[in-house]
Amino acid sequence: MAAVLLPAVLSTTAGAVDVIGFLSLGGLFTAHITGNVVVLAAHYVTGGFGQVGPLLAVPIFVFVLGAVVLVFGRWQNIAASRRALLTLHAVLLAGCLGLGIGYGPFRDPDTGMAVLTGMLAVSAMATQNALVKLALIGAPSTAVMTTNTTQLVIDLLAARSNQRSPADLARTRKRATVTFASIAGFTVGCVAGAILELHLGIRAMALPAVLAIVAVPLGEFHK
Repeated sequence: MAAVLLPAVLSTTAGAVDVIGFLSLGGLFTAHITGNVVVLAAHYVTGGFGQVGPLLAVPIFVFVLGAVVLVFGRWQNIAASRRALLTLHAVLLAGCLGLGIGYGPFRDPDTGMAVLTGMLAVSAMATQNALVKLALIGAPSTAVMTTNTTQLVIDLLAARSNQRSPADLARTRKRATVTFASIAGFTVGCVAGAILELHLGIRAMALPAVLAIVAVPLGEFHK
């Protein structure tokens, strides 16, 4: 159950962070480098989005991702690495929430405090992406749903094949179940995050922060 539940919770977290960041921080995508390139192009054409956050998001994401891999990629104890990464992930999102409560709402997404808040969210998502690769071996992405959707369609079609061994079919069906849970979780996170942001603004970051805290004990049961 934890093998399905933890990726689903992390995907819900990513969906919520992404939509709240986009709505509250001038169009900042916290987990998608491609999205920030699009926002930068749109800003220069229309002037309707923040400029500093999307510009910094790519190097900050890469820097944090690299630092996390260098530090935790050498750990032999995967369970300890997972616990530490989940804790760091929760701390970063809690810090993002704290700044949002203390200094938000951010009418100008290019102010220093708004950018710092956004970069904490970006750092949390970089940590989450590293976590999946380093300590949730075999789990689907919890932030990139294009890849997950592609894999899900492939697995669903493969599961209908009569030419594969029972063990192979069982692995395919298990992977499809986890992938579907991740896609569903991300979708729920986006919807819930958008609704909360409409009423609470940047304080809606409370949702992903709480989910990140819940994910820490869930990590203890992940196999």
